[in-house]
Amino acid sequence: MNPTSSSVPDHETIVRRDGEELAAAFPALLVAADRVASTVAQGVHGRRRVGQGETFWQYRRFEYGDSPQQIDWRRSARSDRLYVRQTEWEAAQSVWLWSDPSASMRYRSNRSLPEKQERAAVIGLALASLLIRGGERIALLGHPEPPATGRAVLDRVTHSVLRDMGGEPPGAELPALPRLPRFATVVLVSDFLVDPGLLMDFLSRIAARGVRGHMVQVLDPAEAQMPFRGRTRFRGLESEGELLVGRAESLRTAYIARLGELQESLETFARRTDWTFATHLTDTRPEPALLGLYTGMTEDLHARV
Repeated sequence: MNPTSSSVPDHETIVRRDGEELAAAFPALLVAADRVASTVAQGVHGRRRVGQGETFWQYRRFEYGDSPQQIDWRRSARSDRLYVRQTEWEAAQSVWLWSDPSASMRYRSNRSLPEKQERAAVIGLALASLLIRGGERIALLGHPEPPATGRAVLDRVTHSVLRDMGGEPPGAELPALPRLPRFATVVLVSDFLVDPGLLMDFLSRIAARGVRGHMVQVLDPAEAQMPFRGRTRFRGLESEGELLVGRAESLRTAYIARLGELQESLETFARRTDWTFATHLTDTRPEPALLGLYTGMTEDLHARV
């Protein structure tokens, strides 16, 4: 055997290894999300809604649980699959989720804490579980699959979230601007530590379509409090380089002010557009954040019926 040939794994080996790692992480993440969802579900109740749409939105594949009366036979005749005609009213009741997969979300200040991306994923998947229990359709921003409901959808979404979390290089700081129907709902779970101008432009363009949004800012407690003192080296996670500071405490006032400005701008945007905004720290339990998010969302969704 050539001693050098085994030193570099081939593509098949890499794919298999990555798949095994993904499969190993899947149960733990979904169990954590289900546990959080079950705790919150004890105090809230979703409901399934039906209705007819008025404006054509898109075709989607016929799924288990759909009524045969929903099949668009003309569209289906052009393919070997069955398709359902989805109206904008129906699509508008669906929820698009995004858990930030960017490099900054891989931060944690202490090994006893979860990484921000892990906590964001748990909140997002627990919300997905609650929404599906209530009969809502869900989809992921940046993924081609249309909104759908059911346990199989939750499993598929979990796999997609895990792939995004483990992506190399990490995902973008903001998702591609989605094409969404009027009055749709988006949920963004992120640290929002990006260029403020780009962030506000992104949010404004979504809101201009009539889309309702809910934002949860996930921060490590060190990011919220800036507790560092003395000689400290700060390493950027998104190609910002390194910064060696002799007295880290000298930066605290300016840093806290900048963070406060960001949060104030997001709160102002939320008030102006009838969105919601909340902050969650990774050293606290996820259930209160999920309860506040889900309660606000269901009240909003039911008010539109």
